[in-house]
Amino acid sequence: MAALRRIFPTINAAIRGLPAKGDISRGKLGWADESPKILAEGHFLSFSVDTKHTRQLRLPAQFQFEFGEDSLVIISLLGEMELPYPSDESFYFNRTDLQPAWGAWSPNLLGLAALGTFFGLLLTWALLATVYFMPVCLVAFYTDRDLNFRASWKLAGAALMPGALLLTLSIVLYGFGAFDLVQLGFAFTMHFIIGWIYLLISPLFLNRSLPGEKKNPFGGKIKSDAAKN
Repeated sequence: MAALRRIFPTINAAIRGLPAKGDISRGKLGWADESPKILAEGHFLSFSVDTKHTRQLRLPAQFQFEFGEDSLVIISLLGEMELPYPSDESFYFNRTDLQPAWGAWSPNLLGLAALGTFFGLLLTWALLATVYFMPVCLVAFYTDRDLNFRASWKLAGAALMPGALLLTLSIVLYGFGAFDLVQLGFAFTMHFIIGWIYLLISPLFLNRSLPGEKKNPFGGKIKSDAAKN
């Protein structure tokens, strides 16, 4: 949310920096103003127009959107990506049309982005728990721990929580500008590693199976040699 609130003013400024007339039509940008030109610049985003993509404007924002004559170039620490304009669609590229449209839709977009991020993270962690519960079952089986499929899934979900808290905190810090994109990427990687560590260690703290029998998570029971005798 904090990141979005800091991004939206940059978008507002970029729209105000557009000319009164202009569009993207038939795969071409209709631009009669000076080029290259900075439309708006912020900590996270910057917008510029460079019809020939001369790269004269390299702004320090983490993501720079550079509009050229026939393509959009997105520049970041990860590299560059060029997206040609669609030849069969048209878009407004002027403040006369975009300013009222953005003013009407921006509050809804902010709410939808917040909800999408929240539920997207919950869904991702639930899917990861579904993927990870099988290794938990195997660790429990080979270490003689009392654990079934359902309990393994719950344990896998719980093991992901420390990493999830780290990633959530990192996203918040990124939103407030305390983390840059590299630090956020490092935290994203670490949240997986922390989850794997908890995933492998947690079954070792469970109660052991009864001496006479060893539960097989894939069905049935395996009797120990002592029980057989």
